[in-house]
Amino acid sequence: MPQSKWTPKDERQYEHIRDSERERGAGEDRSEEIAARTVNKRRREEGRTANTRTQGTGNPRRRYEDRSEDELRNLADQKKIANAKGMSKEQLIEALRGKRHR
Repeated sequence: MPQSKWTPKDERQYEHIRDSERERGAGEDRSEEIAARTVNKRRREEGRTANTRTQGTGNPRRRYEDRSEDELRNLADQKKIANAKGMSKEQLIEALRGKRHR
């Protein structure tokens, strides 16, 4: 799964994480996914990717207030909340908690 824009260091990190996950008992697909996500997250944090915004929905154990607006919007899209794109962070939180339905 190594990418064309990855440096040799990125590829070594990917292989190390993938192998470590396999030793822990993760399946091949899961270990590759974890390794790729880890390398891509580091690249994103270092500013080496075009997209520095999150693609995920955030840690499910974190409160909505502690998540970014992008994470909340992605979660709202996932839960099929109407008009999520035009909502503020506060409105997204209300909609996700079920206080506001449309």
